[in-house]
Amino acid sequence: MKQVTWAHKHALRAAVKDGNEALVRALTERDIFEWFRSLPWSRGNSPLSAVPEYEAYLFDEWQEGKFSAYYRQPGMNNEGYYDMFPDVPTAIVGSWQDPYVLSCLTNYVELSRRHDSVVTLLMGPWTHGNRSVTYAGDVDFGRQSTLDGNVAEDYLQMRLDWFGRWLKGQRNGVDDESRVRFFLMGGGDGSRDDAGRMRHGGRWVHSDVWPPRDVVDRRLYLEWRDGDGGRLSEAAPAEEDGGGYAEYLYDPSDPVPTVGGSVTSGQPIMEGGCFDQRVSEKIFVVRPCPASMPLSSRPDVLVFVTDVLERDVAVVGDVEVVLRVSSDCPDTDFTAKLIDVYPPNADYPEGYAMNVTDGIFRMRYREGWDRESFMSCDVDGETYEITIRPSATANLFKAGHRIRLDVSSSNFPQFDINPNTGEPEGNWRETRIARNRVHTGGGGGGGGGGTTTTTTTTTTTTRVVSHVRLPVLEIDGVMDDRPVRL
Repeated sequence: MKQVTWAHKHALRAAVKDGNEALVRALTERDIFEWFRSLPWSRGNSPLSAVPEYEAYLFDEWQEGKFSAYYRQPGMNNEGYYDMFPDVPTAIVGSWQDPYVLSCLTNYVELSRRHDSVVTLLMGPWTHGNRSVTYAGDVDFGRQSTLDGNVAEDYLQMRLDWFGRWLKGQRNGVDDESRVRFFLMGGGDGSRDDAGRMRHGGRWVHSDVWPPRDVVDRRLYLEWRDGDGGRLSEAAPAEEDGGGYAEYLYDPSDPVPTVGGSVTSGQPIMEGGCFDQRVSEKIFVVRPCPASMPLSSRPDVLVFVTDVLERDVAVVGDVEVVLRVSSDCPDTDFTAKLIDVYPPNADYPEGYAMNVTDGIFRMRYREGWDRESFMSCDVDGETYEITIRPSATANLFKAGHRIRLDVSSSNFPQFDINPNTGEPEGNWRETRIARNRVHTGGGGGGGGGGTTTTTTTTTTTTRVVSHVRLPVLEIDGVMDDRPVRL
């Protein structure tokens, strides 16, 4: 919901600049935090009601949930217009903590495939536009992580060199640079630095393609045992083990709070970057909860975790979370968050659970983004296969760490809450508590029963096995912060 905070900030900034005291009062007479605790909103009753043009922008987008002509126009959807892009040298610069990861990577792949001209990709560990600092959120990536002094003298000089080469024909070294440079986060010692941030570390990796050639898919299967909780295992569950599931209640009036992630323009409600996954004074919550409470202790967060890693695991590329789910509501959301779990140390006696990437899936769009299809409302009956696609990432999970996957149904206010009623998006008035299940186990009988409907319109008795697919890159010698060439 960064559209709200972005629009509110810029409307207020313009009002102050113009000396419009009446508009300043109208925008600030009700605290923005209280607005976010008082959903639902409507046109004329929202944080942006005093600025109708901004409010129209918000609700036009919010209420146009389906992938319609509204989103198919140039500037909103590159995929339909790549053949119209001019064949000229193109430099794409992005970062892993930025909401535009998918746009950057897709643009690079599609333009490289179509064009003869040079296309380059640079992906840092930063939040949006913050390429000159070493941290994102409460995590530091080291002096080697900035663009300034590492990739180029600074961002201005980088652009001057690029245009000098391709507009003026200067031989300034641009031709010698790798087509793809990305920052592989991780490898730090996990201690706290003088600024109070966790040292996660990292290094630059140079390649001539994206995704890198030596990436191998690795599947981790979700297992759930009452009393023991959730595990991630490389061993596929036995065919006869088809009865497992984990269940929770998702209450839209008490959503899981956003703790970092690919967020931009979210202040003062939310901040992007990497954080220990617990509530703190920095974190906006709808309903008060104990200070420093780990998100994993919430009853509506399912936690699946590996054993302690015996060797380093470098996850580089697109992550997919495939789930078999059911619900007693016509519509709901499922979220997935990939987490790097540090063991306890002197600075963090309870360890540090650092968010790496996350995603969300709205069930009404399981048969296509351009159409709605509501569920049967029988949690014991029909199950549905969905694929959640978090943003691509590049993170080194060190030996001694654990890989964790958190599954829930909300991540607010990064994403709007689903009322679970099936009402129109951005125009709902009632909420309903959902009983949601994630089905684990093999493809055999038992458990939730019924049939499984996949993300197409096919209905079958074959059940998907819930798992996370990780793209793993084998890299030698990544334990220091020196650049790596593939």
